[in-house]
Amino acid sequence: MVQLRMILALTLLSSVAGLAGCGSSSEDPAPTAPTAPTSTSSSPAASPAAGGPRVSATVASGLAVPWGIAFLPDGSAIVTERDSRRVLRLTPQSGGEAEVTEVGEIDQAAPEVEAGLLGVAVSPDFEVDRTLFFYATTAEDNRVLQAELDGDRLGEPTAVLTGIPKGVIHDGGRLLFGPDGFLYVSTGETGNPDLAQDPGSLAGKILRITTEGVPAPGNPRSDSPVWSLGHRNVQGLAFDDNGQLWASEFGDQTYDELNRVRKGANYGWPEVEGTGGPPEYVDPLLTWAPEDASPSGLAFADGTLWMAGLRGERLWQIPLDGGRPGQPTGEFEGEYGRIRTVVTTPDGDLWVATSNHDGRGTPAEQDDRILLVSLRSR
Repeated sequence: MVQLRMILALTLLSSVAGLAGCGSSSEDPAPTAPTAPTSTSSSPAASPAAGGPRVSATVASGLAVPWGIAFLPDGSAIVTERDSRRVLRLTPQSGGEAEVTEVGEIDQAAPEVEAGLLGVAVSPDFEVDRTLFFYATTAEDNRVLQAELDGDRLGEPTAVLTGIPKGVIHDGGRLLFGPDGFLYVSTGETGNPDLAQDPGSLAGKILRITTEGVPAPGNPRSDSPVWSLGHRNVQGLAFDDNGQLWASEFGDQTYDELNRVRKGANYGWPEVEGTGGPPEYVDPLLTWAPEDASPSGLAFADGTLWMAGLRGERLWQIPLDGGRPGQPTGEFEGEYGRIRTVVTTPDGDLWVATSNHDGRGTPAEQDDRILLVSLRSR
């Protein structure tokens, strides 16, 4: 187990555009005056996928707050449930819902409000090491765990990174391996805004670590896992086809944000919400009113970013044009309730998970569900 504590202050670069979005005191801010999504990009909007996305099947139903989804090399997927602490394996079936197998439970997780068993990632060398990575809120902290998957049985989890501050809100929790083979970890500021700017805290950051849990080579500081700071609560991470990292983040009372994440950049929270801050902070490229978004998961497919909306109850389609976001379009508004997670399937479509049993939604009979969203342009 590796516990990282930073002592020296970080000197971090902030010369690129992309401010980390924020969230309110919880995933559902108090109402604010509605505003349309806005972009600071001067690039023209790229055309959305011809014909638009459509929900073509239900992959699984009757789930309990599915939070993380990651595909295995054989096309099955690992799914985490936040409150039950269960780890599921979903194996797609022809002409019906996926076969759902419980492979284990993360007993270290201590679910409470927004905290619990959150993100999951599959080792880039899974066919050799059979390793899965999990982000979990425990009684002491948030931590990254690893466990070996032996067939349909999950081995005993062990910690690779501990000491991430925890809270009942704003725990971050998304895990994603980058094209560089390193693990990117989003953390929240736990409702304590000052932690986001504190270089000695792992809260309110995006971290970049090796599979052993130590700072990855090339980080802004060799002795720190911090890749970027000044975040409120990032719950969505995605790389585009140019290897650029994007993050979706809860705002406070005014702006949720989409940010282009750069090495060493400071995204401003709590000094800035939205655009127009001092030059040492990086502006978001898109902002939303919280009632239209409250963003969680993020994925990239078909030249487009797809962002899940909780309070917004929709899937945001955000075309990219030359590395800049075009005009967002809301899909499926109000049709499936709160949308927590969106991931790209091995064949380039999307799996989208609802979150209507999370204490803030109104569950339908089949909830929670994972839906297959087909992209018609393909």
